[in-house]
Amino acid sequence: MFAEKRNRRSDMMWIYILIFLLTGSRGMAQGTTNSNIIVNTTTSPLKVYVNRNEAFNLGSDARLICSNKIWTKAVFVIWNIELKHKTCKISFNHEGQSSNSCNDGKSLQNSTDQSFLHIPNFSVNDVGVYKCESAYTGGNENYNITVGVTVPPVVSAWLERRGNKMVAVCRAERGIPAANISWSVTGNHSVTQQNNPDGVVTVESQLEVPEDIDRENLTCIVRHQLWEGERTLVPDFLPEGISIFYFIPVFGIIFILVAGFSIYALKKVILLRQCQPTDSPKLPPQTEDVEEVEPYASYVQRVNSIYN
Repeated sequence: MFAEKRNRRSDMMWIYILIFLLTGSRGMAQGTTNSNIIVNTTTSPLKVYVNRNEAFNLGSDARLICSNKIWTKAVFVIWNIELKHKTCKISFNHEGQSSNSCNDGKSLQNSTDQSFLHIPNFSVNDVGVYKCESAYTGGNENYNITVGVTVPPVVSAWLERRGNKMVAVCRAERGIPAANISWSVTGNHSVTQQNNPDGVVTVESQLEVPEDIDRENLTCIVRHQLWEGERTLVPDFLPEGISIFYFIPVFGIIFILVAGFSIYALKKVILLRQCQPTDSPKLPPQTEDVEEVEPYASYVQRVNSIYN
């Protein structure tokens, strides 16, 4: 009996090693993955607890695996999903019963050897904690997976003249996680980071270009977790060497001219309305000319008297 228990412990340890190796290999295939596995061998049946971090590219089809067990050996699989704006649940059992309260495209699918949670067109709204419990004959596995998103930033670089200084600006916009910006030359520089409500991050670095530096040797280097290499940009002046800050006075002058013309036109309209009479004079009613009617009446009266 003692030998049987020892063999059972040995089998459990091999199961633990197998789970660890398979989890690590799957994490390498999907990107950045950190795992923490705890095997409880003091109770029966066998219980495995796994904490893992995963990140998926924006717009990709994500696949989360809860257990390494063969699909046909699973008794049930339950996903409890905690997102930023909601929580939902997806489950399935060996009798064919299933439920899905997510209603956002997530579904529990299975291949020839194992089941997985399918997340189509991964977005920022899919970021959250995915808890999975998978039961099979002889034990169960509990996965706690923290899922994030990776978004490549949009990079740009340019030069500006501010007084008697030349400033180089390098920007990495709307990336997750934040990009890292560095310069090929040393100098007085500053870095600002803007965290947007939707989770994306914009990083901007400004460098005061030393006077003894050749502009052709000035480059901006941007690194991001999603890229295998780095992005190198050579900053240059905006078209015709005009900085965007120079347009601010021009826009101000145009605004003042338009406002002044509008006020002048409004005053002219008010003066014209005041000059016009409010009521037009009423013409007296036309009276019938009595003098022209009376001779005709007397003539008719005389003629009638003759005939009478």
